[in-house]
Amino acid sequence: MKRVGLLGGSFNPAHAGHRHISIEALRLLQLDEIWWLVSPQNPLKAAAGMAPLAARLASARKAARHPRIRPSAIEAQLGTRYAVDTVIALQHRHPKTRFIWLAGADILPELPRWHRWRALLHRLPIAVLARPRYMGAALR
Repeated sequence: MKRVGLLGGSFNPAHAGHRHISIEALRLLQLDEIWWLVSPQNPLKAAAGMAPLAARLASARKAARHPRIRPSAIEAQLGTRYAVDTVIALQHRHPKTRFIWLAGADILPELPRWHRWRALLHRLPIAVLARPRYMGAALR
């Protein structure tokens, strides 16, 4: 079974930190690929100051620089807004793929604010990847 990590975000812009945690996840979790899910609009972030989706996707493609990291605007194509809905759609489209949600440590304290976050946890494992600046808050 193919193992794919999903890293969702605004990628406004994509940067070396996204690439770093992705490469670490490829190695530590023995993933075949990582899909960067460039969100059309994160429901928890203001639209003001957000670059257009096409610009953020181009930024992600430039930052990825790895054959197994695949930036995607699949959420725009699927019409999904929330991580749980995206995961459900991807699991239906790719039934022979095992997905793992990837999250930087900075996301962990925010998880209870996500739409249907418990349902997301029941659908797939979540790997929390260290981001040293945020580890203290994540562990509280």
